[in-house]
Amino acid sequence: MRKNRLRKTMTYAVIASLCSSLLLGGGFWKAPHAKASVSSYNYAEALQKSIYFYEAQRSGALPANNRVSWRGNSGMTDGADVGKDLTGGWYDAGDHVKFGLPMATSATLLAWSVYEYKDGYVQSGQYDKILENIKWATDYFIKAHTAPNELYVQVGNGDTDHQWWGPAEVMQMARPSYKITATCPGSDVAGETAAALAAASIVFKQENPSYSATLLTHAKQLYSFADTYRGKYSDCVPQASPFYTSYSGYWDELSWGAAWLYMATNDNSYLTKAISASANWGKEGQTQNWGYKWTHAWDDKHYGAELLLARITNDPQYITAIERNLDFWTSGTSDTKERVTYTPGGLAWLDTWGSLRYAMNASFLAFVYSDWVTDTAKKNKYRTFASNQVLYALGDNPSNRSYVIGFGNNPPQHPHHRTSHGSWADSQTVPVEHRHVLYGALVGGPNSSDQYTDSIADYTSNEVATDYNAAFTGNLAKMKLLYGTGQQPLANFPAPETKEDEMFVEASFNSTGPTYTEIKALVNNRSGWPARMGDKLSFNYYMDLSEVFSAGYGLSNLTVTTNYNQGATVSGLLPFDAANNIYYVKVDFTGTKIYPGGQPNYKKEVQFRIAAPSGTTFWNPNNDFSAQGLISSSTSAKTVYIPLYDNGVKVFGNTPGPVAPQPPAAPTGLTAKAGNAQATLSWTASSGATSYTVKRATTSGGPYTAVATGVTSTTYANTGLTNGTTYYYVVSAVNGVGESANSSQVSVTPTAPQLPAAPTGLIAAAGNAQATLSWTASSGATSYTVKRAATSGGPYTAVATGVTTTSYTNTGLTNGTTYYYVVSAVNAVGESANSAQVSAAPSAGSTGSLVAQYKANNTNATDNQIGPHFNIKNTGTTAVSLSNLKLRYYFTKDTSASLNFYCDYAQVGTSNVSGAFVTINPAKTGADTYLEISFNSAAGTIAAGGQSGDIQVRIAKSDWSNFNEADDYSFDGTKTSYVDWNKVTVYQNGTLVYGIEP
Repeated sequence: MRKNRLRKTMTYAVIASLCSSLLLGGGFWKAPHAKASVSSYNYAEALQKSIYFYEAQRSGALPANNRVSWRGNSGMTDGADVGKDLTGGWYDAGDHVKFGLPMATSATLLAWSVYEYKDGYVQSGQYDKILENIKWATDYFIKAHTAPNELYVQVGNGDTDHQWWGPAEVMQMARPSYKITATCPGSDVAGETAAALAAASIVFKQENPSYSATLLTHAKQLYSFADTYRGKYSDCVPQASPFYTSYSGYWDELSWGAAWLYMATNDNSYLTKAISASANWGKEGQTQNWGYKWTHAWDDKHYGAELLLARITNDPQYITAIERNLDFWTSGTSDTKERVTYTPGGLAWLDTWGSLRYAMNASFLAFVYSDWVTDTAKKNKYRTFASNQVLYALGDNPSNRSYVIGFGNNPPQHPHHRTSHGSWADSQTVPVEHRHVLYGALVGGPNSSDQYTDSIADYTSNEVATDYNAAFTGNLAKMKLLYGTGQQPLANFPAPETKEDEMFVEASFNSTGPTYTEIKALVNNRSGWPARMGDKLSFNYYMDLSEVFSAGYGLSNLTVTTNYNQGATVSGLLPFDAANNIYYVKVDFTGTKIYPGGQPNYKKEVQFRIAAPSGTTFWNPNNDFSAQGLISSSTSAKTVYIPLYDNGVKVFGNTPGPVAPQPPAAPTGLTAKAGNAQATLSWTASSGATSYTVKRATTSGGPYTAVATGVTSTTYANTGLTNGTTYYYVVSAVNGVGESANSSQVSVTPTAPQLPAAPTGLIAAAGNAQATLSWTASSGATSYTVKRAATSGGPYTAVATGVTTTSYTNTGLTNGTTYYYVVSAVNAVGESANSAQVSAAPSAGSTGSLVAQYKANNTNATDNQIGPHFNIKNTGTTAVSLSNLKLRYYFTKDTSASLNFYCDYAQVGTSNVSGAFVTINPAKTGADTYLEISFNSAAGTIAAGGQSGDIQVRIAKSDWSNFNEADDYSFDGTKTSYVDWNKVTVYQNGTLVYGIEP
């Protein structure tokens, strides 16, 4: 099932009164916050699996590097009904229809995510894979674009498709092709496909310029088609309407496609079209505002378009529009106080159908916009929202379960997905458990109360779809960049699945007598690795005829007849080992389709009888090889003594006598990693292999020469190679019988190690008789050398070597003296050039007439609250207004949870005291955050020689988890009475007048 629910726009109330003491990134909105740390999940692994899901959705002829062992070629006649090759593309969801609109939407979002977060894919080792999967879709769009004004937008009929529950590889239903043309247009799907191809052309421009140019050519033609011949595709293709009706029309796609074409070409005419089309976007109810109570999805693209146009034009109308939408998803709209529903567990819940899909789409927009907007409060609000929604999907929710199949804790086991279920009986209940893991698929999600049932029948909340994973994949790339430093994907992914017997024979004695044996046999095709057609199946029934020959009879005296037959040809008795009187009957179903497609299709029956002459007494089936284990019963049982063959190759069972040993299978999973003048190979072990032979060639395809024999592990390092030369490798497995065929070929180009790049981003912060340096990590560096000079430009002297972090504090300096620093990166090859120079002038701290006093009311360094008390003294001769002062307390946050500020008592009045939390970037030793306390005008003044009096505050996390204050810069649990404390700073009119910053 994959039907679109009629979208309803709903109004949500938002609480108008927000507590000013709950702060998040400088704003007063407090998001439903995640409980899990952002470091709780391996985002590289999640990204690896989310991309893999698209490989499980592939239609057409699968490539040689197909990783999904249970998927095979499928939909190989797509387009034949119209004389076109429309093979390829993605199946939409748990079904087998190729719907063009959501497929193009998904491809655009994936390309957009690479455009924004390429480094997230690169650092996760997934860049090549995401490009492969985007190209799988764009290759199909090129095929489907059969003329400038002709685009095939659907293959398969949804109603017919949904009547059958089986794997894609053996579907037998008709798959009609549907197109749009100049006389029957579809501006929405043509505009979206143009957007996908334009976005992909940007992504491929550097990697594959020729392909990028091809994509752009098709994108331009398709946009011209969409713009010139206007109409909704679901009016032209009514077969799409029950599933993907274009409710929003086509103006959103005309803006969206034009925006991407502008970004791909820098041609202002496209920008003009994008802006012009935006005037026709739908309004929200009776207001003049563009729709803001939904989010970017397969139907409505104006949300993404207004974000792109805001960023391209800096036009306030687009900025206001996208922020109104993002505020609807986060803090609530500022004027109408409307906000999306939140579940008790913190999911921003928009709709029953694919609730997580919408939250992920909104999160992607929030991530992208937060990267662009300069307002710190907005940046933090939108980024925090997006991060928390992703955490919910990964497992930080009341059920403590992942909603990503094959990832995290207690993920879904029963998605509504035909091929991963692997039914042979056209039934959602057979088998009970799914045969395959649909790694990386994001299910629809819970209801508005966080309730979710892992049921194959619940297609509303437990189906998967290419558009569900699209923005989610981009979010994972962003989370990797934000929180996944050093994380790596799983090695040797995916793990091999345990295969069941896929094709086999079940049999029983249908009838026996003193002169005959009658067999009931059923040929089963329950294949699933992958599912495949069995129209060339046969089996052999072996018999020992010694008693026949001993009685003086021969083959001519025996008859073979059939009683019931569902398509087999039954032979007479054939010799197997005539010397030992072993013969067999061959039962051949060639030409009869036996496939895992339902009760009448996955098995076929035959009943045959072998009989001796009437009145004889020698007949004895007990010595027959294939009769072993058979009983007289109406229920047949699987038997290994009746071997089954597919096109003459034995796929199940045994033959009489010792089983002839076979060479091992060719190794699979061969990979190669380049090193310095060497290549390291690894592969999956071959069952039955005793060793391996590694072979190398200098040209693709060989000839190969053995470079290592007798290798007993599944790895090998080939050394002594020439850097810069490409080598081609295969591996074969060996046992006592012989050598297997070669594995698939891999190539590798060894490279000489390079010096690391000079560090960048060096900054210095002066302290009391010290300077603290920090810098950006250099790729390939194993350590750093910090150098110092007394004069600008050097000469420099090393003050620290072997530094393995990206920060260093140089102590013992002379206050008032300026020092000059550079940093170089070091690896096994040597040392890089120096970084840019920075300077620092240590100081004992500013002094003046104001002094901050501090005492620790809460001396426990490891509980869930920080409790500093303050008093500000005025030692000068004139009064000081408190509203001109700010007091800062420095500490480590120890978590990603938001912080709450409480003023429990203030002599100047608690209502006159406010607090804000500010992130220190880069973090300092003992401090990544500071609390800044401010006073309003009603707080009054501190008289000359006077003091502010007690200011008693507390800090707590929104989840009330513990702090660790032991290493906090401003904390000292021994100070239980007020003392002057220069690790608390005072600012007057923005100038530091007391204390030392960390």
